[in-house]
Amino acid sequence: MAGELPSVEACLERYIPASDLADVKRILYGGEARKLNLPDAALSAAQERDFELLGYGFDAAPEQLRRPRIVRVGLVQNKIPLPTDTAVAVQVAALHKRIEEIVEVAAMCGVNIVCFQEAWTMPFAFCTREKLPWTEFAESAEDGPTTKFCQELAKKYNMVVISPILERDEIHGGTLWNAAVVISNSGAVLGKSRKNHIPRVGDFNEVRYSIVIVKLVLPCSSCFCQHALYQSSHHDLGHFYGSSYVAAPDGSRTPGLSRIYDGLLVVEMDLNLCRQVSDIWNFKMTGRYEMYAKKLTEAVQPYFTPNIIRE
Repeated sequence: MAGELPSVEACLERYIPASDLADVKRILYGGEARKLNLPDAALSAAQERDFELLGYGFDAAPEQLRRPRIVRVGLVQNKIPLPTDTAVAVQVAALHKRIEEIVEVAAMCGVNIVCFQEAWTMPFAFCTREKLPWTEFAESAEDGPTTKFCQELAKKYNMVVISPILERDEIHGGTLWNAAVVISNSGAVLGKSRKNHIPRVGDFNEVRYSIVIVKLVLPCSSCFCQHALYQSSHHDLGHFYGSSYVAAPDGSRTPGLSRIYDGLLVVEMDLNLCRQVSDIWNFKMTGRYEMYAKKLTEAVQPYFTPNIIRE
């Protein structure tokens, strides 16, 4: 990893004067998140197990009639520990072992909800057009080996687990889904959420979807496009994403984890902030949900004709 930039935050703190750094973070992150004092035992364990451990907090305004609703969330990012040509079952077992090492440290930090990365039980193979062996990593969301593994973690550490996997839905013809399984701290499977799409990587040659409104694209996208390495990404994909962070409902965010190392980001948040922000923006005050529902229902019908009026 020599010569690689570990994180944008490390670079900012190294080269921007302290007198200006607070303003830079306010502009980039919407404010400066409070740093958490994590247990020494957790910090030592993270160092021994070779992953980054960071902690931040979001605060809400104190209220008179509601107590703070404090939750600690752990965000995990990890590399694959074995070469991609290793047997599928062996790769999955190695990832289970690595994740358990990190979750144990999350428990030391008082994490209530731990979130794993997208398709965490496999290499991110969606940069290829190949099917085998990548589709063999798909599992049942309800009773597959990874869900059973996460159920044991949830019960052992009294922790809710969000486990995004490649799901194989055998009931509906073996359909593949990009799914996130939600497991209660009791070990019960509460449900799952499915996405319709997994992005390609490398050249970002997305013919299906695009965002054409510049303000909706992350500010860092322009940096990727300007970087010289982008031109050779057909041949060298480089590091895939990384820099995981947590965003608050007011638009602020924590600093990110490393671009290139495994990591655990612990974030303490007061859920009261959700309603406080909603009250400020008042989106629901002018919402006409019945009207939206009617129009959307009409628009999805197979023979829908838009109401276009011409002279």
